[in-house]
Amino acid sequence: MSDPPSMDFDFRHIAVPFRMQPGLRRVPSETLQLTPLDPQTALYAEKRSVLEARQSRHMLDGFDPTPALNAIAARSPRLWRDSETPLELGFEEDFAVLDGATGALPWLCVCVPSHWAPEDKLGLDFAALHGPVADNAALVAASQQLVALATGGDCWERSVWTVSPSGRYDRHPRRHERTAWPQVQDANEFARQCWLRSERQVFFPVGQGTRQAVFAIRVKLQPLTQAVQTREQAQRMRDSLASMSQAVLDYKNLGAARERLLHWLSL
Repeated sequence: MSDPPSMDFDFRHIAVPFRMQPGLRRVPSETLQLTPLDPQTALYAEKRSVLEARQSRHMLDGFDPTPALNAIAARSPRLWRDSETPLELGFEEDFAVLDGATGALPWLCVCVPSHWAPEDKLGLDFAALHGPVADNAALVAASQQLVALATGGDCWERSVWTVSPSGRYDRHPRRHERTAWPQVQDANEFARQCWLRSERQVFFPVGQGTRQAVFAIRVKLQPLTQAVQTREQAQRMRDSLASMSQAVLDYKNLGAARERLLHWLSL
């Protein structure tokens, strides 16, 4: 079972030079909809496995997720709340709630994290959430302003990307060990064994008398050689990768792969 190639990653969202920064873009509220999850995809199978293991949801005692679930349902292009489909299998996105009053995450519904453990993030404030991120000074310094922005009633999006040797969606660090980089030196063969992993992250208001926002994460995977289609795309990715600090390379596990990726992107 595999997902069809997706061409919806916008290479203009690759920053040159690369910087760890919020990069939030305002989205018109009327255009923001969530993505129905196709039961025939690998993403569905992986999310179902996490759901069946009862490892997808985490909630602080006393928190009521009903307003957030209503806000999610309102962004659905189909009547998700009128079906018996669990949230995990209704959408490609994973979800968390950001509380504007505390700056913390009181509720998460996450099946396919990118090398982080959702249960470890429960109840942490925004600054603590980004503590492990490389080159995080700007993010941490702007924590209060970013929380106020994200929970202020508007819709926002940002894009993140990396290159990975794994085609697995679920990268929970205690469920799956990191996949090793291919032990090949030929640049073309190396690239054929790599994947572009991107995330569209959006914030949209919960409303209903709360100071909350839903944080939705849509993970997309595509073979690297299919994702990079033009010389301009290759050059932009190459320039961004070449500008990453050692701390960022370590954080993204790209250090051992960078030279071979740079070579391939230059061909």
